Amino acid sequence: MSEENELSQIFEILGGDFGHAGSVSTKVKEILKEVGIDPSIIRRAAIVAYEAEMNVVMYARKALFALTLTPGQIHFKIEDEGPGIPDIELAMQEGFSTATEEMREMGFGAGMGLPNIRKNADRFLISSLVGRGTMLSVYFFLNQESRG
Repeated sequence: MSEENELSQIFEILGGDFGHAGSVSTKVKEILKEVGIDPSIIRRAAIVAYEAEMNVVMYARKALFALTLTPGQIHFKIEDEGPGIPDIELAMQEGFSTATEEMREMGFGAGMGLPNIRKNADRFLISSLVGRGTMLSVYFFLNQESRG
């Protein structure tokens, strides 16, 4: 991939669509494999994509998931339309969850989504407006120097 090359793709995720949950993260993983990204980075990126996708399915009405791949980095931007997160610091704590009993019965809602995203990303930004939605911006650096 040359410096001016950039691959971009946008996916839509629908809230409450548990039947298709995981399909966007699977597509992202396939794209990263196709272009020859290091398997250890693909693994971390797939975890982040899945956790972000599941948060949308569980809590938001819908979201756009943008994948941008350049020679130096992978960038995910997920912008949802949903209830927003009133206390981001609390939501970032392992084990904190607002999942319903039904979601827990399906095996979701352990409160590890945002902590797993932060742990697997090289750079992670989150912002949220209550009543409007949440935006995640996640980066994976492809050069050793950038990871510093």
